Amino acid sequence: MKTTSEQRRAYTGPIFFSRGFRPFFFAAGLWAALAMVIWVLVMMRGMALPSRMSAVDWHLHEFVFGYTSAVIAGFLLTAVPNWTGRMPVLGWKLAGLAALWLAGRVMVLFSAYLPVLLAPVVDVSFIAVLALVIGREIVAGKNWRNLKVLIILLLLGLANAVFYIEAYLGAGFDGYGIRAGVALIMLLIMVVGGRIIPSFTRNWLVRQQPGRLPVAFNGFDRLVMVVSAAALLLWAFWPEPVVVRPLAGLAAALNFARLARWAGWRTAAEPLLAILHIGYFFIPYGFLTVALGIWLPGIARAGQIPHAWSAGAIGLVTLAMLTRTSLGQSGRPLRATAAITAIYLAVFLAVVLRILGEFRPDLPVFLQAAGLFWILGFAGFVLYYTPIFFRPRSKPL
Repeated sequence: MKTTSEQRRAYTGPIFFSRGFRPFFFAAGLWAALAMVIWVLVMMRGMALPSRMSAVDWHLHEFVFGYTSAVIAGFLLTAVPNWTGRMPVLGWKLAGLAALWLAGRVMVLFSAYLPVLLAPVVDVSFIAVLALVIGREIVAGKNWRNLKVLIILLLLGLANAVFYIEAYLGAGFDGYGIRAGVALIMLLIMVVGGRIIPSFTRNWLVRQQPGRLPVAFNGFDRLVMVVSAAALLLWAFWPEPVVVRPLAGLAAALNFARLARWAGWRTAAEPLLAILHIGYFFIPYGFLTVALGIWLPGIARAGQIPHAWSAGAIGLVTLAMLTRTSLGQSGRPLRATAAITAIYLAVFLAVVLRILGEFRPDLPVFLQAAGLFWILGFAGFVLYYTPIFFRPRSKPL
């Protein structure tokens, strides 16, 4: 019987559909840049969108549910075979999943010209099909410890469906669906990031000068997860300040402490690692904006989506995974070149400028500059990584 590695080498189809990270990370980077180009044109030129959603709702939806779902798909379709030891989804099945995601993006953008339910059904079905694929692999491989990832994925699909109802009937940007979606993605980053960030950091630091190493996962991390999950749940469904803010403040303090336990300051010499710690920083900072928003200019409501989460944590942590996973899975050295570092810097500047824009909403230049740096960063990612996505792995699997 062939091993999983032998089965992978026996694949003779297009390289682009040989592993999940290739089509989905390519699509995620391209859409992150293109969707922001559209949004900048809306802000600067007043361009009207051919969508049933308002421009704000479309912008939020396509980054929270569109872009992020592609990143999640690419990551899970690449990671699950390593978790279970089973053959990865590839070939026409992978191409079909990618086509379903792409159909969702096109139909949501042009939904004003389509039957009212077509775009929601196609878009929501992508996460449903992805969950079925991932669930089958987890069950067949008896990888029960990762069922929590599947549960979060299913709930994310439900939040997407709720967003459509709210966006079509009123305003999705201030509803339960978008808050639940952001909350679930934060939880997913905390679950996955809490595993890989200290692990990757430890593996690199043991080869450096002796010094502080990340603290292994223990009861403190469980406490952080429980408090954070409770704060996110309250924020998503009962965002009144008196209920949410004390718990959000506690979650901020605990997550700052968790981040400090991972010795991230020792990774400055390797941007490929440092960007993971920088991205995670925006999770506790986001909790802090929820807790203290009443005293911060431009962040007056607990139910408002913090850009520390939607741009900072989601943007930087997913970019870190796009860049690192693509290098590792394609057999390239796990080192940040000057080009990769420039990509990180552009998106980091976009995040900082967007957060500054919350303090000065009267100065649209912050928003415009943030959008332009975001486009530069993700367009740079696509240009630099396209050869990796379309060429064979550097070394045999």
